[in-house]
Amino acid sequence: MDPIVTAVLRGALALLFVVAASHKARDLKAFRATLADYRLLPERATTVVTPLVVGAEIGLAAALALPGALRPGPVLAAALLGVYSLAIAINLLRGRRHIDCGCTGPVRRHTLSGWLVARNGVLIVAALACLLPSRPRGLVWIDGLTLVGAVSTLAALYAALDRLLANASLRVRLERA
Repeated sequence: MDPIVTAVLRGALALLFVVAASHKARDLKAFRATLADYRLLPERATTVVTPLVVGAEIGLAAALALPGALRPGPVLAAALLGVYSLAIAINLLRGRRHIDCGCTGPVRRHTLSGWLVARNGVLIVAALACLLPSRPRGLVWIDGLTLVGAVSTLAALYAALDRLLANASLRVRLERA
């Protein structure tokens, strides 16, 4: 794989985790309530885990952005996304679609759906693709522009897809009312 493709994937995932952590950190109390609503952890553990999740996302962003952390960043990102997917899937199996996923923080509500699990699956594949061997080549100035442009484009596409998914669940709720 070309090294710029790996750099784009790592950069996009790092940006995703920074944004996710910032949404959650804005209102830790609301994020803690969201975690508690999943009903997967005891009350006391939820209080401890809340800031740990935010710290893990910030740490993952750094591990993905730093060139020296080539292997651990993508592996840990895939693992955390897998945990998120499992938590969502468990609640979907319980029939608890009405709860907020916690993906976008307290500003916007995004209820659980199978699409979130599928989205996380795509993100896991992207994280693991960073582990594929890159053919060595020198990077030039145009690679920097490619990196910025591609990460920006992926971020915009992700935001658009996120809004579409949120609106789809809202549409379903409105149809039921």
